[in-house]
Amino acid sequence: MSWNPNAASNYARQNAMSSSHSLCATYVRHALHAGGVDISGIQDAKDYGPALERNGFIVLGSGQTLKAGDVIVIQPYPGGNSSGHIAIYDGNNWYSDFRQRDIWAGPGFRASKPPQKIYRRD
Repeated sequence: MSWNPNAASNYARQNAMSSSHSLCATYVRHALHAGGVDISGIQDAKDYGPALERNGFIVLGSGQTLKAGDVIVIQPYPGGNSSGHIAIYDGNNWYSDFRQRDIWAGPGFRASKPPQKIYRRD
């Protein structure tokens, strides 16, 4: 199955909850599957980067315009969730297991700004 970034981001938007339930990796994995990419066996959001690359995603350079289907993988920050975070962009908003207010998943990520990479598959 070929990659359909709109199907993936639509799935994420339609299934997002109103707040986080610490299920970002599960929800984004399901969204990726809806878009035609199957990734399994990865527990923590922080570890999705290599699997995305194996499935044809590339790391974006800074300053590139975001597109529907882009995926961000954020590393953990001190005192935060040790799993890190993952979310998918729909062209307007970032979604994980909930609709985020911005690229950062919450106040801890926003304040700490831990290392992150944005991935895209064309």
